[in-house]
Amino acid sequence: MTPQPGSAGDVLTLISAGSATTRSDLARLTGLARSTISQRVDALIERGLVEETESGESTGGRPPRQLRLHTEEHAFAGVDLGATHCRVALMDISGNVLGECEDSLLIGDGPEKVLAHVDERLDRLLGQVGRPRTALRALGIGVPGPVEFATGRPNNPPIMPGWNDYPVPEYFDGVEVLVDNDVNVMALGEHRGAFADTRHLLFVKVGTGIGCGIMAEGKLHRGAQGSAGDIGHIRVSGHDDAGCRCGNSACLEAVAGGAAIARRLTELGLAAETGADVVALVQSGNTQALRLVREAGRLIGEVLASLVNFFNPEVIVIGGALSRVHEHLLAGIRETVYRRSLPLATHHLSITPSRTGINAAALGAGILAIEHYLSPDNINRIVNA
Repeated sequence: MTPQPGSAGDVLTLISAGSATTRSDLARLTGLARSTISQRVDALIERGLVEETESGESTGGRPPRQLRLHTEEHAFAGVDLGATHCRVALMDISGNVLGECEDSLLIGDGPEKVLAHVDERLDRLLGQVGRPRTALRALGIGVPGPVEFATGRPNNPPIMPGWNDYPVPEYFDGVEVLVDNDVNVMALGEHRGAFADTRHLLFVKVGTGIGCGIMAEGKLHRGAQGSAGDIGHIRVSGHDDAGCRCGNSACLEAVAGGAAIARRLTELGLAAETGADVVALVQSGNTQALRLVREAGRLIGEVLASLVNFFNPEVIVIGGALSRVHEHLLAGIRETVYRRSLPLATHHLSITPSRTGINAAALGAGILAIEHYLSPDNINRIVNA
């Protein structure tokens, strides 16, 4: 249901965005009568969503009362589940981080064990900041595999055995849960945290595999079934012998992902099993690792050049494990993208390493939860209830 202009949800959107800080601002921006604005604001205050203080400066007469989100009674969490880690960020309704933690955890241990760990960490963080479990309004979770976003169920994730079609949201009682692919929440976290004024952005995660999060007109684009941006399985010519975990061959991640580079280094007699090992070799100055990372950058650049011509982004952000050696990876990517894309598409294009770094997914998952909770439809539902 589309909310009516000037609904309680619309009023809260103006307050949370900082577009309106007084009732007079709201009346001016919405065109509603002051009595109607008062009804909307009073309902939001009654639900504990907004508070009003007398901190405004007077322009003659009584100082205006200031409106802002009520941050003390609400909490939200973002969870970043990787192949070998769990990162949790506890946030208030304004997106400020209240507490965070990170643990080693194997996603392959299955949903029951992993989600029990997440549940325990949520209780611990809430206790540390002095908020009850009932203050947790919504929870966002990023996972390293495809997800049917509408249901929150992973869909045949290759590195998540036992998770296929598991009802993740149903595991947590009393809180709304949103589950998305990790690169999607990374894109959201990076956009909101570092590129809020950018309308079209691609976030490319280069780790064990390769994926892409798409921000179009400032909104996360998932596609019809939630699988948009799965660029790791785009075919790369000339690599027919490179088998991929998806069952096909010559996929981008099978020739340019962290695991693929590590495998090639092992064949050259170097100790490398993961993308982290590749990073360590590059940072130590190993010339073979440097060469393979730059070569991987060129291959990734071939795929991105097509995306640049098709999507015309303003910014491409490179994140993931291999972004830690971004000066070498980006050199290969930039070389190919600027050579193979149309001049008009690259005229103002920026290709840059992630600014939110390892926190991108947890922050993005938390923002996903907050923005869902503060959406006009959801706020109207809360107020009308």
